[in-house]
Amino acid sequence: MMQQPRLRSLQERHATLERQIAEEGNRPQPDPGALSRLKRAKLRLKEEMHRLSAGR
Repeated sequence: MMQQPRLRSLQERHATLERQIAEEGNRPQPDPGALSRLKRAKLRLKEEMHRLSAGR
């Protein structure tokens, strides 16, 4: 099934974004714009993973 490799790829990217969000959040002066962009990207990936796993 073609969705499995795509889902794994999305999961890896999601984990990368989580690390980037944590790194930015731990900086002495986090960039709110960067955090916002990273969080939106992470949410888009999460929604896509949900659609793929639901078979839509």
